[in-house]
Amino acid sequence: MFVGIDVAKKHLDVHVLPAATSFRVDRDGAGLDDLRDRLQGLSPALIILEATGGYEKVVLATLAGAGLPVLAVNPRQIRDFARACGRLAKTDQLDAAVIARFAERIRPELRPLPDAATQMLGEIAARRRQIIDMISAESMRLKQATARKLQRGINAHLAWLQQELTDIDTDLDSAIRESDVWSRNEALLDSVPGVGKTTARTLLAELPELGTLDRRHISALAGLAPFNHDSGTHRGKRSIRGGRTVVRSALFMAAWVATRRNPILKSVYERLIAAGKAHMVALVACMRKLLTILNAIIRDQQPWQAA
Repeated sequence: MFVGIDVAKKHLDVHVLPAATSFRVDRDGAGLDDLRDRLQGLSPALIILEATGGYEKVVLATLAGAGLPVLAVNPRQIRDFARACGRLAKTDQLDAAVIARFAERIRPELRPLPDAATQMLGEIAARRRQIIDMISAESMRLKQATARKLQRGINAHLAWLQQELTDIDTDLDSAIRESDVWSRNEALLDSVPGVGKTTARTLLAELPELGTLDRRHISALAGLAPFNHDSGTHRGKRSIRGGRTVVRSALFMAAWVATRRNPILKSVYERLIAAGKAHMVALVACMRKLLTILNAIIRDQQPWQAA
């Protein structure tokens, strides 16, 4: 049995293959209990739902807590699969059927879900990014505003956002200190030249698989694995795509600093530039190398060593 679940704010549409049966439950306590009981009776091989802005989290927690094989996938994968199958119409029921078909045909590999503490850290880190984005946007508006009343209002909002950022940073510090594992792993990551606390905490929150996968799989999760673009005798340029954008952005800044302060990555960068590689190509290679180093450090629980 393969199950697809389309997640909405108020309800869940469920489709089961190969029986081709469908049903709907509310996305509340009673509905989730009903869903759990029904799926336990089916003993499915795989349950797939889309990652839809956080609405899926309670569903994942409920089904995973019941020992069911459940996985959230990127909505882009489902859309691409639907187009490949010629499914252009879109309703909640049809979406659930497409997701079930995706589960049956593609059978993506199950990954362990982050625990409640890691989810909390991820939400705090995400909120920190949102506040920083709002500060940046309001700062731009302040530069453009000419009316004194508007300037006062924007300044007041900026002051409030700065206080919120301070509070969020305090919450992050408390969360890290309360967990021996997080505290130890943050110190290990922070020991690498070029990696600061923000990067370390982003990786802990957004890439909990760090240290548990090999370098190829961890690079793919971060969206740093190069893909070929070949056809016939044509050999196109390899490029990266997909993965976790937040992780890739954090690694970009860390690698940029590391090419100046980290002797290993500086050597890699300079060698690639000397070989005629473009700046961005060399920097992406350094990002991938940095992630490989960080993955090994967490796996082996050993701090940075230059030699």
